[in-house]
Amino acid sequence: MADTQANTDAKKAKPQGAPKGGKEAQPKSAKDGGAPKSDAPKVKKPRERSDYVARLKTRFEDVIRPELSKQFGYTNRMQVPVITKVVLNMGIGEGVADRKKVDNAAQDLSLISGQKAVITKSRKSIATYKLRDGQAIGCKVTLRKARMYDFLDRLVTIALPRIRDFRGLNPKSFDGRGNYSLGIKEHIVFPEIDFDKVTDVWGLDVTVCTSARTDDEARALLTAFNFPFRQ
Repeated sequence: MADTQANTDAKKAKPQGAPKGGKEAQPKSAKDGGAPKSDAPKVKKPRERSDYVARLKTRFEDVIRPELSKQFGYTNRMQVPVITKVVLNMGIGEGVADRKKVDNAAQDLSLISGQKAVITKSRKSIATYKLRDGQAIGCKVTLRKARMYDFLDRLVTIALPRIRDFRGLNPKSFDGRGNYSLGIKEHIVFPEIDFDKVTDVWGLDVTVCTSARTDDEARALLTAFNFPFRQ
């Protein structure tokens, strides 16, 4: 009788709203409207920064910039023209009949530049060339910063000397705004391309964009980077 009376008193003393079965109430999560698991703010991990500096970038800061400042009489070092970007472009006319050729060209261009190439598509339909709107007809890459300097280094020191009957770059291929364009007939002159795996040979257009205001400043800048212009 004493045990029965004690159990009855315990049930009466049980607070209202308690979960059935005597289980303790589980705390609600932040999703259910309860308090978050932790009030500590989340701290983003800093990105790992590489200490790599391109060889031509170091040459520009130590040698080329002071030389151009002296040559053109710049009063501020920020007036010295710089190379802003390099654009590589391949036009694959055979891609109209075979899309696989465009994909192969994009893979080769990615190897040459060290950056994934973007496939370019036509903007309108031309019945004469059997070209449809939105059809893949080429690929391109835009290089900046370290990859840009690395590509120019390989272009000047390795690729251009390997061109057959090469007699120098045309010094008149400027657009009047300090940008220079050159064409390479065979993309296999770059050391990244394996001759045994090449099925087709394509041309390559290279456009070097600078911040120069005149062609003379741009020519002096590229000459300082050892671009082999014809005399």
